[in-house]
Amino acid sequence: MKIAVTGSSGFVGSALVRSLADDGHAVVRLVRRAPSGPDERRWDPSGGPVDLAGVDAVVHLAGAGVGDRPWTPRYRRTLLLSRVQGTSTIAQAVAAAEVPVLVSGSAIGFYGDTGDREVDENTPSGTGFLAGLARSWEDATSPASRAGARVAIARTAHVLGAGGGLLGKLLPLYRLGLGGRLGSGRQYWSWISLTDEVAALRFLVDGDLSGPVNLASPNPVTNAEFTRTLGRALHRPTPLPVPAFALRAVLPGFADEAILPGQRVVPRRLADAGFRHTDPELGAAFSRIFKNTSRDDRGPYGDR
Repeated sequence: MKIAVTGSSGFVGSALVRSLADDGHAVVRLVRRAPSGPDERRWDPSGGPVDLAGVDAVVHLAGAGVGDRPWTPRYRRTLLLSRVQGTSTIAQAVAAAEVPVLVSGSAIGFYGDTGDREVDENTPSGTGFLAGLARSWEDATSPASRAGARVAIARTAHVLGAGGGLLGKLLPLYRLGLGGRLGSGRQYWSWISLTDEVAALRFLVDGDLSGPVNLASPNPVTNAEFTRTLGRALHRPTPLPVPAFALRAVLPGFADEAILPGQRVVPRRLADAGFRHTDPELGAAFSRIFKNTSRDDRGPYGDR
């Protein structure tokens, strides 16, 4: 297949591109700068034509990182525009080029704070900025679905892998013995290994699922359990809980919607469609991740 990918230099995107290329697929990297090779084509997330000639599927992962800066009003607008405008541009290009498949990124933030209640794709959207962001993000794919493309929405949990994502932020502290539970520690964290994230995205490209699909491990854990398990994997103590007020001071907005709330999300539709996780359990996932510490990933932003 010929598969176009946005966000192709990001943490997930770069791993996806490697996986596709290793299996002989032709990958078209959609980039926001001048193309530097025959496998790249330029696109502008704010609008304008996108060359998708000959493309069999598009995987759209680009967007500003939600945890990279404090949520000032200006950065909230950046987060919204980077997703809604970019997704609308890609969806319109998919429709115009009659590309049959669009896999578009989203996030489990769609569900808001679910506490300890288990939720799946049938659960309605929650409240708050992240939930509203995810709804608008997903709605922006409508030009592609109206044109007849099969559109799968990848609602992704915390992605765990070496070189970026959530672990890229946590590991420096844990390796210094400064790791600890965040807030009460009782809040559920849904997660997925980078290996399973890439495999699930490819499963969505190759299969027949459409609509929202949760990309998460079948075994979400509490933040306290996550902390203990990561500390054991690194052979480091985790004695220093971080109080909620400190998180709110450092990460206003983001802490209250993405760190302190609980999200016990399960991948019901993936399981029903026959997807099998390589890393269903957190401890085993950490063991495998730390045996393979590739530093090739560039971070969560995607192409610049």
